Amino acid sequence: MKVDVLLGLQWGDEGKGKIVDVLSPKYDIIARFQGGPNAGHTIEFEGKKFVLHTIPSGIFIDKSINVIGNGVIIDPFILKSEITKLKDANIPIGSNLLVSRKAHVIMPTHRLLDAVYEKSKGKDKIGSTLKGIGPTYTDKVSRNGLRVGDIEAEDFAERYQKARARHMNIINNFNYDLDEFVFDGFKFDEYEKQWMQALETLKGLEKINSEYYLNNALKEGKKILAEGAQGTMLDIDFGSYPFVTSSNTITAGVCNGLGIAPTNVGRVFGIFKAYCTRVGSGPFPTELFDNDGEEMRKIGHEFGATTGRPRRCGWLDLHALKYAIMLNGVTDLMMMKADVLNTFEEIKVATSYDYKGNNTSEIPYELVLDDDFKANFKSFKGWKNELKDCSNYSDFPEELTNYIKYIEQETNTPINIVSIGPDRSETILK
Repeated sequence: MKVDVLLGLQWGDEGKGKIVDVLSPKYDIIARFQGGPNAGHTIEFEGKKFVLHTIPSGIFIDKSINVIGNGVIIDPFILKSEITKLKDANIPIGSNLLVSRKAHVIMPTHRLLDAVYEKSKGKDKIGSTLKGIGPTYTDKVSRNGLRVGDIEAEDFAERYQKARARHMNIINNFNYDLDEFVFDGFKFDEYEKQWMQALETLKGLEKINSEYYLNNALKEGKKILAEGAQGTMLDIDFGSYPFVTSSNTITAGVCNGLGIAPTNVGRVFGIFKAYCTRVGSGPFPTELFDNDGEEMRKIGHEFGATTGRPRRCGWLDLHALKYAIMLNGVTDLMMMKADVLNTFEEIKVATSYDYKGNNTSEIPYELVLDDDFKANFKSFKGWKNELKDCSNYSDFPEELTNYIKYIEQETNTPINIVSIGPDRSETILK
């Protein structure tokens, strides 16, 4: 058996959670391989809406085992809150949720560091979600991190205090009043107390050596789906650095985020919106500052599932999509939120960039250095139809079919799922 991979091809928020939920019944195990509570995977069904930040999106499928892999970083407070909300909705949490001992833990001082660093940047801030992601990954690569397995150690309190003191030495250099920083409704001291209490929830979950667990499952013929967070254009190496996340969001991240060999990667499902959005700072060549952009935001409810911040909106960037397909080895495309474009008379797709008089179809390094970029667009006639009554691909308006065919032809990759609404039932399989 092979591990199939599902990930985002844009700047996150593509709708990965919904597609994992749709595909989950075909798999025995759903495994998150990177990122942390900066993710916000939204799933809607039967009139209910859930936003998952750490727990894999297969948690709603009775037979699925959900693994939080070693590449994920975990905030015990946020995880406890997530589990509580699921249990309140009668979603069972128990032996169906497993946590890698090698996953790193986000400490309260990681979140404080994140907030202090961002505040100190002033107008140059990168748009962090302030979840402590960057500082936690920094401790990981500098070999100073705390891992899930460490909370079972007899000297955990000593390890915690040593890491805390190191962080506070840095924080105190900024001379900020710590009471001005609020985390999930709590000032820092109270948040730390809540965090300590939440450790008991994490201690109560079944912890595994996930690399052995997953590779043994493959040998037993189990079907595994690796679930990514954020999006390809936020990858620490290949995204629009420094306006990126702190992990590898691409297919390669599955190998070091789960302990899976490259030869064991199977199909790669790439999720993208019929248009583009981005949260926070960073280059966005197709961004719209007019009524079209505002209409996309309003109809698409484009506000961050984790931060609540309004998302920047723009037309589909074809070359960014091709770039993401190339990096990930995408075998199947899945287009989300086609219904958001129902009312548009004209729909555009960026086909190349102009930079200082030169035309390019690549994502140039200079894109992150200045904003002297102009996107060139191809126009399509809008379908001007509601899609809620479509139950098959053949029911689509001709204009939507033409739009899909154009993207398939240009990317040389089939679009096998089209989402026409937020509910799991509003999903058309080609």
